Amino acid sequence: MTNTDATHVVKDMPMSYDKVKTLMDEETYKWHHDTHYAGYVNKRNEIEKELKTVDKSKANANYSVLRSLKLEETWNANGQILHEVYWATMGGDGKYDQNLNIIKRITEDFGSVDAFKAELLAVGKAGRGWATLVFDMFSDGKLRCALYDFHNQGGIAGSLPLMAIDIFEHAYYHKYGPDRAGYLSALLDNIDWKKVEEKYNKYSKYTQ
Repeated sequence: MTNTDATHVVKDMPMSYDKVKTLMDEETYKWHHDTHYAGYVNKRNEIEKELKTVDKSKANANYSVLRSLKLEETWNANGQILHEVYWATMGGDGKYDQNLNIIKRITEDFGSVDAFKAELLAVGKAGRGWATLVFDMFSDGKLRCALYDFHNQGGIAGSLPLMAIDIFEHAYYHKYGPDRAGYLSALLDNIDWKKVEEKYNKYSKYTQ
């Protein structure tokens, strides 16, 4: 973890490259973390610092510094958060135990794990930014596949991401080129379902 006095810190990759080498090449592993992700974290800190002193009396919906800062705050904050979720469940072999709570819930909400995978892959093909598995704890407590066309466009308000797939081209083009479907399939084969289970168990208690 990077040492800094800033509010948000650039976290180390939670898995070594050898755990994801079937999914991405080594340059993407490094660039994605050190440039893309770190850039969102650092800009989020910069924006939050500027928000402390911005002239709020000049706030205006047509244009104002405050408006620009608040828009970019969500872009960079979600860029940070979604990347951290994206990497957090990688490094597995895609296999799962039918007795996992998350697998039981996926089966209940989607009909089967295969149906869930088919929907997530379809969302991944249809979107421009992120395909996610979210826990919609504020409306009905169900699992859903949510699309973020950009970091700050889409999603479901109040939902908590359990799994995120970066579908911006920088995430896969260096290894897969235009074969996004191949990348999406490879990612599902790299999921560590025990890590998804940990997230689900942590969040699900709030709706019981």
